[in-house]
Amino acid sequence: MFKKVSSYTFVLLGLFIVVSSCKKEYESVQSIDDNKIIEYLSKNNISATKDPKGTGFYYQITTPGSGELYKNTDSVRYSVVVKSLLSGTVYYTTPTYYNLGNFVGYTNALLGINVKGMLTALTELRPGGSARIILPSYLGYGKNGYDVLKVPSNEILDVSVTTYAESQARLDDKHITDFLIANKLTTTKDISGVYYILTDPGIGTEPIKDNTVLTFNYTGRLLEGTVFETGTDGTGTLAGLIKGWRLLANYKQGAKIRLIIPSVLAYGAVGTRDGNGNTLIPAHGSLDFDIEITKVEN
Repeated sequence: MFKKVSSYTFVLLGLFIVVSSCKKEYESVQSIDDNKIIEYLSKNNISATKDPKGTGFYYQITTPGSGELYKNTDSVRYSVVVKSLLSGTVYYTTPTYYNLGNFVGYTNALLGINVKGMLTALTELRPGGSARIILPSYLGYGKNGYDVLKVPSNEILDVSVTTYAESQARLDDKHITDFLIANKLTTTKDISGVYYILTDPGIGTEPIKDNTVLTFNYTGRLLEGTVFETGTDGTGTLAGLIKGWRLLANYKQGAKIRLIIPSVLAYGAVGTRDGNGNTLIPAHGSLDFDIEITKVEN
């Protein structure tokens, strides 16, 4: 009986030592990260606020913006840059021709992690403002890092957030005009906000109405050039297609046209995904279509 009790005692002691060691290791990571952050802030003369709730992140309001402070229920349009605090290596930047957008209360989810400081920083900003959030590794990708973005183990992250005062329609228009300039494209702007290049107006006699059945060849691209869909003999009605395609009502069978469509006239804040859940069209993504109308049926 004495031998059995002794064995159990040794097992319990072993477990206690393992748990204690793990706890000490976890606490040491917190301490190491915090010391590195404090040293960085001091060396670079940066005044940042430590999370008052004690989770470990720091934040700095770099531009306050103007107007009313954001509330959890407000919509916010923004972009982010995620980089290493110590090396400056950039791991992610919101693509040039897009912006992120959500209700303020849901902005904490970013690139597979819960950025606790996002909500705290945003609720101290006004539209057009920007902030910087410093995440210790244990609040970021931890000891495993993140292979998709090539973030190494135990990396302290520096997240910059820029908000926009403009409406989504205004941002879309800026993204499109930047795209047109970069690609040296000469277009016409429709009153709807769609930009287009007409190659052939068509020669058919049938008018195109909302419920007219169209057959068409098409290629759809994101503004950075990725083809998300292409097809021949596609069919649909203007009433059943995205709003940006309604410009086709001005033309006839045989028309060939390129449409650059703002996100507010495409898939908006939702975007689209394939059958496996992978993003095809990102939220707030403006689109670039080549279209040929091959048949018109009323």
